[in-house]
Amino acid sequence: MMQNGIKKIGVLTGGGDCPGLNAVIRAITKTAILQYNIEVVGFLFGYKGLYTNDFITLDLKTVSGIQHKGGTIIYSSNKDNLFDYTVEENGKVVKKDVSDIAIENLKKDEVDAMIIVGGDGTLTSARDFARKGVKLVAVPKTIDNDLAVTDVTFGFNSAVDVATYALNHLHTTAESHHRVMILEVMGRNTGWIALESGIAGSADVILIPEIPYNIDSVIDKIKEREQNGKLFSIIVIAEGATPVNGERVIQKIVEDSPDPIRLGGIGTKLAEELEKAIYPREVRCTILGHIQRGGSPTTFDRILSTRYGVAAVNLLNENLFGNMVCIENGKMYYEHLENVVGRVKKVDPQGELVYVAKSIGISLGN
Repeated sequence: MMQNGIKKIGVLTGGGDCPGLNAVIRAITKTAILQYNIEVVGFLFGYKGLYTNDFITLDLKTVSGIQHKGGTIIYSSNKDNLFDYTVEENGKVVKKDVSDIAIENLKKDEVDAMIIVGGDGTLTSARDFARKGVKLVAVPKTIDNDLAVTDVTFGFNSAVDVATYALNHLHTTAESHHRVMILEVMGRNTGWIALESGIAGSADVILIPEIPYNIDSVIDKIKEREQNGKLFSIIVIAEGATPVNGERVIQKIVEDSPDPIRLGGIGTKLAEELEKAIYPREVRCTILGHIQRGGSPTTFDRILSTRYGVAAVNLLNENLFGNMVCIENGKMYYEHLENVVGRVKKVDPQGELVYVAKSIGISLGN
């Protein structure tokens, strides 16, 4: 048992899935049982499981062999904000704060504390539950690597690896047909995936939200390569990238989601504009999409996820409730959720990675 009397903890995973979630669940469960001899349960489908009181027991058998698997064995949801939850009352669909029902379920289940794993939306609700007295700690999760305070989030390295793999394949077909190939990657309003995969995957142009691009600069880079005998070009563009004085391309609006804006399509838009400008050269766009979220986590993410899971359980034992586990200068640390939620970690246009890209001849479109 923990020194503070905690006998049972709950775990949930919210927001978009990513490689490494199962490794976190495994680390939490094994640490809780082997180090503290306490019970662990996993609430299904994120916060929805807290509302419906739907959970499973997590024991050593349950988490055996899951570290290398993508996704999450307790599932996830990015639509269930219990402080603004969609319910039906008197035949009408309304939004309602049902967080007290979730808290009552925790009491009924004798769950003493929670570990919440997720990105900004999930962590916002975690902060709100902490304000209502729920003992909890959080673990940062996003392939976008855009959460403030922590150096890196698990899932990011795996996503970059997938994007780099895609660029390797696009190179050969681009060179064979003398085409311009565009790869659109995720990242929301940040360019971490695009920048790191573009450098690793030998891109010629990298376009990120933090640096609005001028299409003439992109065209100049393509023509410069042609003059040097390179009759193909590779462009990586983040889904949130925008042209100078332009706007993001929104794929759709999901009304019942805490984060309703779904980006996507900027790569296709750029391809159409470029093809008109460099005709008869062909331009093709590949949108990588959810392939970046799936599959087995990299070695780096397996280790990182395990570190996060172990540290989260230890925070509970130390009564450090309301905090998020983070990595600061390579070491495990923590920061209060009040100082985390709503803050976005963006690529520094004057930072080292941008400097490195430019130093090796990559155009950032400016």
